[in-house]
Amino acid sequence: MCAQVPAREAVYAPARDRPVSAEPTSSPPAGRRPAPDPPRPTPPAGGTPGALVRWCLDVINSHDAASLRQAYAPGVRARFPMRTVRGADELVAWWASVFAAVPDLTMTIEGMAEQGEGRSGEVFLRWRLTGHHTGGDWEGIAPSGARLDLDGMDHFVVEDGHVASNFVVFDQMQFARQIGLLPADGSRLDVGLRTAFNALTRRRTRRG
Repeated sequence: MCAQVPAREAVYAPARDRPVSAEPTSSPPAGRRPAPDPPRPTPPAGGTPGALVRWCLDVINSHDAASLRQAYAPGVRARFPMRTVRGADELVAWWASVFAAVPDLTMTIEGMAEQGEGRSGEVFLRWRLTGHHTGGDWEGIAPSGARLDLDGMDHFVVEDGHVASNFVVFDQMQFARQIGLLPADGSRLDVGLRTAFNALTRRRTRRG
């Protein structure tokens, strides 16, 4: 059975639109910014898969790629829309490149559900990523200076307290529009591209 994590859960589950915080506070910070306190130095001992994933989000918000290694199985496989990353070393390096590309990156939990028993199971996470693409290249795309506000989902498989695999989905067209790689939705250029594509499609259909 799939258990939905309550939004008001202490320690790990923050209120909507607030970054994950490693420890509960009486006065949570306003706005979207990394948690003011550093995350716990190690994943929660004996924690559920959901607790492990929430710890990972805390570490991501602190931009500590090296610490994420503790959560990954040596042969972890992460499938991103752009490519597939294999192995803990490669995945840690991937996160380091993301932090370099988006220096103010922040991820918030919009929804989470988990299933399983003990230290093994599956976690489904819906998240929001915000920041500015002002640092290094991101998957071969030079810094655009654009503000990012992306929605996505992860499917984690956790085995014996470590992430064995992660399937990541987010809207690449949304990302491309925000950085200027594609024209804004409904703009004259966007309408022109659609018109040209439709004309080309009809021409190919007639020839076929």
